[in-house]
Amino acid sequence: MNEMLSDVEIAQSTKMDPIKDIGATVGLAEDDLELYGKYKAKISLEAIEKLTDKPDGKLVLVTAINPTPAGEGKTTTMIGLAQGLNQIGQKAIVAMREPSLGPCFGIKGGAAGGGYAQVVPMEDINLHFTGDIHAISTANNLIAAMLDNSIHQGNPLNIDVRRIVWKRVVDLNDRALRNIVIGLGGVLQGVPREDGFDIAVASEVMAVLCLATSMNDLKERLGKMIVAYDFNKEPVTVADLKATGAVTLLLKDAFKPNLVQTLDHYPVLVHGGPFANIAHGCNSMIATKLALKLGDIAITEAGFGADLGAEKFLDIKCRQGDLKPDMAVVVATIRALKMHGGVVKADLAGENLDALQAGFANLEKHLENMNKFGLPAVVAINVFPTDTQGEIDLLEAMCKKIGVEVSLSTVFANGGDGAIDLANKVVATLAKPSNYAPIYKLEDTIEAKLETIAKEVYGASGVILSPKVKTKIRQFNAQGLNELAICMAKTQYSLSDDPGKLGRPENFEITISDLIPAAGAGFLVAISGSIMRMPGLPKTPAAVNMDIDDSGKITGLF
Repeated sequence: MNEMLSDVEIAQSTKMDPIKDIGATVGLAEDDLELYGKYKAKISLEAIEKLTDKPDGKLVLVTAINPTPAGEGKTTTMIGLAQGLNQIGQKAIVAMREPSLGPCFGIKGGAAGGGYAQVVPMEDINLHFTGDIHAISTANNLIAAMLDNSIHQGNPLNIDVRRIVWKRVVDLNDRALRNIVIGLGGVLQGVPREDGFDIAVASEVMAVLCLATSMNDLKERLGKMIVAYDFNKEPVTVADLKATGAVTLLLKDAFKPNLVQTLDHYPVLVHGGPFANIAHGCNSMIATKLALKLGDIAITEAGFGADLGAEKFLDIKCRQGDLKPDMAVVVATIRALKMHGGVVKADLAGENLDALQAGFANLEKHLENMNKFGLPAVVAINVFPTDTQGEIDLLEAMCKKIGVEVSLSTVFANGGDGAIDLANKVVATLAKPSNYAPIYKLEDTIEAKLETIAKEVYGASGVILSPKVKTKIRQFNAQGLNELAICMAKTQYSLSDDPGKLGRPENFEITISDLIPAAGAGFLVAISGSIMRMPGLPKTPAAVNMDIDDSGKITGLF
């Protein structure tokens, strides 16, 4: 396993088991699966319904410190942990998010793990997979088309074209589409207006699909989505457009969870993928609940750090789905902690105990956050070859001082063998009680919920509300949207709303510049800082290194 192979080369060298055999290991019959070739399948809703009365297993959340360019390896650690747990005799199943094509062809890379802690077929998962995100894009854009058609056909809903909030989407990074004008070319081409594209995973359709608990729940949520406001400033919904049924129809297959496998043939559910800096950042509710039925331990992750993904998982997803998480694994690297302590990326290879000690404050804050939600936690250190023994000893000592278990993970190089210690510590922690509770109440005022997240989770001294936000709060109170959860949209790189403030910033305020209703998803999106809902490609996109030969072999995919 020491041979230097790329992720795609490791995946291609793996002999996969037929997916029907993988399903059989957790009690799924071949008739329960809808096959997409030999190695991936969707699980039928009828099969899921049959498991309703089966008791739930334990639920483990994998989260992390604030991400840095040094890398943390949260998904890789999660997959490796599942491999390790299965190796020590635990029946563990991962429920994870699907990758978006935008980051795959841009700069971030894939989302199927890495090294020898991967999910396969890696190429399929990172490319079109089973078409879920394409279905979400089509559903989103059908709503946009019906909205513009309603305006073109005499505007019976009295829609104010200046107050349309629904955008089109595409699953690529394309900055040229952020702000556009549509309807040009004359009377037959529609009504000219400003518009724009978001990346597909930023669509509320994605958030709704990932939070719905049944097909009926999905349909009800889709109908509630607000697309515009009329001239009386009243919301216009998908139901008002009479688009609910057609949109649900487009999502009938995408709503079913996908089954794949790890490199060593353990089952994995991959389903849904909203980004955590612009949405709630969790895989689908239906896949998480299914993992709890199929395994003794269900492992899931939430995007970016505990200040973003984990907070939303615990305040939004768990509350809506009546989930009771049992513990958290907080992932960090010594490299990333040194960056939080002030070291630039070019100098990370050298030992720097002072920077490590300074950067530890970021990890400590995320652990405090898990404690505030009532979750016991274990730290998983994703080990890099440049980590020195002195740095490892110092980090272990600092974790011991604050009373938290720490485990050195080498899953990238060693797969499940590199997570045996972590797996044992997770099992021991699961024996402890969890006192999970959301950090705010839905009946709190919108202002109070924003203050609670900013102060308790980020460590801010308070929030600053723009005049537009204050106006919208009055509007939402009048519309009965004040008891929705809060979904904070801010930078992932800092506990604050300033991406340059690494470590554990102090004496800062969070500025809320906008508040956007996502009534179908059940939350209000609070915009803080500069949040890009349509990313752009870097100077040298990852796509330039990708190719396929005459035999169909893919190269350059990570």
